[in-house]
Amino acid sequence: MKRKWMLIPALLTLTMAGAIAGAPPTGEIDGATRSEVIDALVAKLNANYVFPDKAKQAEALLRQRQREGKYDGITDGKQLAKQLSEDIEGVVHDKHMQVDFSARPVPSEESMPPPPQTRAEWEKQVPPAVLERVRASNLGIEKVDRLAPNIGYLQISMFGPVFLVSEKIASSMNAFADTDGLIIDLRNNGGGGGDSVALLISYFVDERTRLNDTWERSTNVTTQYWTQDKLDGKRYGGKRPVLILTDAKTKSAAEAFVYTMQALKRATVIGERTWGGAHAARPYRLGAHFYAVIPSRRTISPITGTNWEGTGVIPDVAAAPDDALAVAKDLLQRRLQGSASPGTAGQ
Repeated sequence: MKRKWMLIPALLTLTMAGAIAGAPPTGEIDGATRSEVIDALVAKLNANYVFPDKAKQAEALLRQRQREGKYDGITDGKQLAKQLSEDIEGVVHDKHMQVDFSARPVPSEESMPPPPQTRAEWEKQVPPAVLERVRASNLGIEKVDRLAPNIGYLQISMFGPVFLVSEKIASSMNAFADTDGLIIDLRNNGGGGGDSVALLISYFVDERTRLNDTWERSTNVTTQYWTQDKLDGKRYGGKRPVLILTDAKTKSAAEAFVYTMQALKRATVIGERTWGGAHAARPYRLGAHFYAVIPSRRTISPITGTNWEGTGVIPDVAAAPDDALAVAKDLLQRRLQGSASPGTAGQ
């Protein structure tokens, strides 16, 4: 089966926006609809959730509460989706798991096009209003600046699709080519595309490097992800110090960047523990007006053998989010002047 609707959060948002844009937030449902949604949810969890044992536990809970009549009094679609999400979360504790309701019909999985691989394909799929908004945006590259003559500052609010952001990443890295150190600010970064994460990390290594593996439940296939050999911008290399700022709103793909750079001993992480969502997900249709976003792939670091799901990325230097930039700038200046304690390689 083709892997349609595989979740890259930015692309999922645009796809779903095109399908159900303008939908009012509520809608009446009956008992037959409730049963249909719960049956479909159980089936999709058992077939696709990354931990089969957890899927079975979620099924047991949902069936128990169904027998107890917990859902019988729910006649609002949004309320049912919220309750099902909360019940499942109490079992699986997975940040990306979600059940949602749309007053407009949810398209079938078969009718959804595969995720676009090029800008041209993407422009054909998204609604005109979304296309116009994205074209006018900075695509998540919020600030390319200097904090001092020899210290660069890169603020990223999201990792957009690689075919949209590769040029901006290249121009940003060109701007830092003559700096002695770099601070990357990922506070309040909601995530995005894994390919963009791999592209940016590629600028901070000197040779081809294995980053992460992903295991997919439905196919039992593990895929390796490596850095890119050819870059459009100037490679920063593996020696100059890189510091990354994080907070509790550093999520998903942004966490992948932080976790991988930290595991590679290529950066010092400063701030607070990140959100804690590592499992890639995709939406599954549960009925005419319901869908569930179910994590179906698990990220596995070849260095740590695990990921950051449920724990977040723990900073090397703890700091309140509002203070993290000042702490990072002071630490980096002292390192460059040789007065700070030496860190691990590349820090």
